[in-house]
Amino acid sequence: MTSMSTLLQRACLGPVTDQNAYQLSELATSQLCEVARARRDRAWGKTLTYSPKVFLPVTNLCRNHCEYCSFRRSPGDPGEWTMSPAEVRDWLHRARSQGCVEALFCLGDTPETGFREYRALLRTWGHERTVDYLRWAAGEALAAGLLPHTNAGILSREDMITLKPVNVSLGLMLENVSERLCRKGMPHHRAPDKRPAKRLQMTWEAGELQIPFTSGLLIGIGETVEERVDTILAIRRLHRAHGHIGEVIVQNFRSHPNTQMGLAGEPSSDELAATVALARLILDDDISVQAPPNLNPASTATLIHAGVNDFGGISPVSPDYINPQHPWPHLERLREACAAEGFRLEPRLPVYPGHLEAQGFVDASLRPQIDRLQMELATP
Repeated sequence: MTSMSTLLQRACLGPVTDQNAYQLSELATSQLCEVARARRDRAWGKTLTYSPKVFLPVTNLCRNHCEYCSFRRSPGDPGEWTMSPAEVRDWLHRARSQGCVEALFCLGDTPETGFREYRALLRTWGHERTVDYLRWAAGEALAAGLLPHTNAGILSREDMITLKPVNVSLGLMLENVSERLCRKGMPHHRAPDKRPAKRLQMTWEAGELQIPFTSGLLIGIGETVEERVDTILAIRRLHRAHGHIGEVIVQNFRSHPNTQMGLAGEPSSDELAATVALARLILDDDISVQAPPNLNPASTATLIHAGVNDFGGISPVSPDYINPQHPWPHLERLREACAAEGFRLEPRLPVYPGHLEAQGFVDASLRPQIDRLQMELATP
């Protein structure tokens, strides 16, 4: 058993062993955050980043029933929405006119496998599968001057091969690797696409395909601290095999009315800070650690103290459709909060420099658009 002082010294210098990761999780949050800040500052400096984005919820139809989700709908439900081609184009051009660089395409898991009405609608637009519609939409985003990032839930290897030439990155929240959370009475019981093996397999295949990838964990849905560490270590193993994880989101559960977990308790600020710090200390330094500021409007300083280096996508044109009651922060206020802690807040692309510099991670056809937007962001 490593002494705590030795463990903290090791964690300050670089990622710890699997065994030491579990030991770290037993430490006080203040101790974790102090070391995580030092690691973050050494690896990422005094600049915190965000991606200026438009959030396009291509469809909220989803075959899964997560007990905490207010986004998903079935055909005929109030609020059911699948974006038409005209709506996609309109949002893209509106976003570009307001300085966005990222087009985030987000949707429910495999809707065509569950709803014939949706399949029929796709055919009226000339598409047989969701991935075909997503490829078209990404092409429209590129034509509008944006860089696409797609989070479409579970995708097959063939789907990802289809999307890679028109996306700078893809994403899938791992959420948690615990099979226990899939048992009856647990939040993922009625969500077949939340089975850990499926999500690990897709993330592995994305690595084999050299696709820059966003992963993450969701905390506060009934998991243990040990299961959080299990999840962070699983992401680290995937990244070490393929080097494709660009960022890891640490997202805290927020309760939504009219869901099965509408009255469930939310994780405390201390829990979130401890998990952010653990992610920074366990993951390799080239992985960005991100937490969404709109889910923590009073805790920007807490997130910074815990070791984040990124705030994810923030949109001037579209709400957070997953958490609509939590609006994006005003950028000037977020910038001031960062400055108060001694940091600059800067915009970034939806793909990280390490993957732009490495061979094979970004399709060559996307380079001119990337270069244009890099120059735009670098211009005061």
